Amino acid sequence: MAAARDNSKPYIPVAGGADDGWSKEGQATATCYCGAVQLAFPTQGPGLIDTFVCHCVDCRKITASMFTTAFIVADTHLKHIRGQQTLKSFSQSKTIASGKAMTNFFCSTCGSLMYRISEVFPGYSILRTGTVDDFTLHETKLKPRCEVYTSNRVGWLPGAIDVEQVKGAALTPKGHGPSELTK
Repeated sequence: MAAARDNSKPYIPVAGGADDGWSKEGQATATCYCGAVQLAFPTQGPGLIDTFVCHCVDCRKITASMFTTAFIVADTHLKHIRGQQTLKSFSQSKTIASGKAMTNFFCSTCGSLMYRISEVFPGYSILRTGTVDDFTLHETKLKPRCEVYTSNRVGWLPGAIDVEQVKGAALTPKGHGPSELTK
């Protein structure tokens, strides 16, 4: 088993093409694999709304993985540091539970999915935890609060420890009432 890391300090390993990620009290960066796109986001409320794991079929396809880890940020607290013009979008509603469009924003250079926005809940962005530069935040402030669409989770993958398990999309962001921000 790996040695325990000190989660009181930022841990920003060099991964991909960027080496300028940062984390400070209340704010951090998320960068695409090649480094062309970088965002600054809040690591606490009121801008950080919720954290989750999603096992829906769209998240499987869009990430080319078996699930996604993500967090919801109020757009008023999200800043594009660089590369906003580099982002390409893809939107569709055919397989979205609400029937409303979900738009995905990718780096046009390396293809990293940076965030999604839902037509159902304007004013929020759903960022991908894997793009966050400070890996300590994965274990601390961005640890998932819940897992959604667990009915779609593969049988060989157990649920996350100490995380609420939800069979469908009944994601309830802290202080924001019932919603389907992920779908």
